[in-house]
Amino acid sequence: MNSKNLSKIFLTLALTAMIVFSGSIVSAQVDEAPTRDQIEEKYTWDLTALFPNDEAWEKTYTEIETATSRFEQYQGKLGSSADLMAECLELSDSLGNFVQQLWVYSGLKSDEDNRVGEYQEMYQRVSSLRSLFSQAASFIQPEILAIENDKLMSFLDNSERLAVYRFYIKDIIRQKAHILSPEMEDMLAQVGTIARAPQQIFTMMDDADIKFGNIIDENGNEIELTRGRYSQILESTNRKVRKEASDTYEFEYLDYENALGACLSASVNKDWFYAKARGYNTCLDSRQDGDNIPTEVFHNLIEAVNNNLEPLHKYVALRKKAMGVDTLFKYDMYVPLIADSKMEFTYEEAKEMVIEGLKPLGKEYMKNFKTGLESRWIDVYETKGKGSGAYNWGSYSVHPYILLNFVGSINNVFTLAHEMGHAMHSFYTNRTEPMAYAGHTTFCAEVASVTNEAVLIKYLLEKTTDRNEKLYLLNYYIQQISGTFFTQTMFSEFELKIHETVESGAALSPEKMRKMYRDIYEKYYGPDYFLEKDKDLGCLRISHFYRQYYCYTYATSYAAAQLMSSKILNKEKGALDAHKKFLETGVSNYPVEILKEAGIDITTPEPFENVIKIFSELVDEFERLLLQEG
Repeated sequence: MNSKNLSKIFLTLALTAMIVFSGSIVSAQVDEAPTRDQIEEKYTWDLTALFPNDEAWEKTYTEIETATSRFEQYQGKLGSSADLMAECLELSDSLGNFVQQLWVYSGLKSDEDNRVGEYQEMYQRVSSLRSLFSQAASFIQPEILAIENDKLMSFLDNSERLAVYRFYIKDIIRQKAHILSPEMEDMLAQVGTIARAPQQIFTMMDDADIKFGNIIDENGNEIELTRGRYSQILESTNRKVRKEASDTYEFEYLDYENALGACLSASVNKDWFYAKARGYNTCLDSRQDGDNIPTEVFHNLIEAVNNNLEPLHKYVALRKKAMGVDTLFKYDMYVPLIADSKMEFTYEEAKEMVIEGLKPLGKEYMKNFKTGLESRWIDVYETKGKGSGAYNWGSYSVHPYILLNFVGSINNVFTLAHEMGHAMHSFYTNRTEPMAYAGHTTFCAEVASVTNEAVLIKYLLEKTTDRNEKLYLLNYYIQQISGTFFTQTMFSEFELKIHETVESGAALSPEKMRKMYRDIYEKYYGPDYFLEKDKDLGCLRISHFYRQYYCYTYATSYAAAQLMSSKILNKEKGALDAHKKFLETGVSNYPVEILKEAGIDITTPEPFENVIKIFSELVDEFERLLLQEG
């Protein structure tokens, strides 16, 4: 895209985003969310690469269910020879890949419409199969640890077939104190299905059961409120409409408060059960030790942010002053501060912007990136019953898939760049690493995606010369750091509180969790921000809380990505090669070491302080431009 076309996109300030449905253009502001059969095929994912149909899925399911019994021939014999151990590990990789493929297919089909019971059942069945697989293979690690160290090292040194598992085996040895007997590992594997229940129940409530009803939009039309539309409406200049949408959205969760509280409490207790079972003192110790990350990284993040909340408070005060309101509410945080500066895009425009903006990542990267965009890896639009939010998911032997809920906002453009960053990370890793090291730790996974966002926003800011456009983009960048760095750190601090509560022997209630959340929230956003009564249920509806200490990895990844993107954009020698090597590396090394090889030491406060410095400078520039006459 040339600068002329970019400028044209920036100046498209339409009141509604135009979205392509069934070969025709219809307004995003419709009476109801569309159903899946109204979406043109090219904007849906093609799952036939996973399985051509449900029948093929069923056939594979049966085969893998039967094949898990093959582990029995190796149990009690892993110390007899290196080749036998290698055979067993190769079987685990092979069957594990099929289990993952079954899981992904059923999960993606379920998320097409969570109201369809057939795919919910398939997803539940794979959950049971995963537990069966884990149970059948649960003897492997304890048996390897039972082998004398000299003998085990001799196996690794003299067997080319086993050599690929060297890092895996050494990592098992590192965690020896927390790996249990075969009987105990078998027991933990058996409770896996039960352990996943809190997250599954929450997902069904959040995606399938909760409905937000209708509201009147800024044009006087009655529309069905959905999550995607809610994010759009929060940018409306009509404060009454924003408030109605906020009340309708937030208060809907009040009817589910006790159930949501019970789900989250059960999830935290599940975390503590596993931590205690493996001999850890805290859930955080357990979470960090799995990836060999010092707990100081987590605490350094919390401390760095708590010591530097002034720039965030300044931005909130600046927004309140610019809007001319006596009280700044949650629904005031996203509306553009410049009249007529709201930016909206079609999906085709979003693709064009992302392709142009990410060119600094190199020709080879962009060639593969475009392949993903044009090969139906992505399910684009929001529809009835569809899974909320956005994610990337896939298996080792099949290309990645992306779920979006595109409604035309600038945030959706960056979400496309973000999720494609995940997809390219998986694409490069899966074609480089063996199955044993496919996938990524959450600590590294977000770096690839946020690097894309960082490169894109810096490109857009550099290209625009219009004051209002720049203010809009500056505000977006500020909100991005606020949401991805400050807010995720705030979430992490809340997670620490609720886990420490359970670890101390106390119980969690919705009231207690809401009080903790409100106190932390008000500390982060300062005295100029008012969190209304019953608007603190965010603590009960954040899906990431069901993945133990997942949120903090967003903040650490954001910090790492800012440094990585700067190296690339500054054309530092070797920066693109380091980026590619990072993308190609799965779990064949520890995440802290992987980042160090990319030139980023996340064990120091420096990456966090760098983000805070960037944020402060953006707020200052935003204030300077805002005070200028338009």
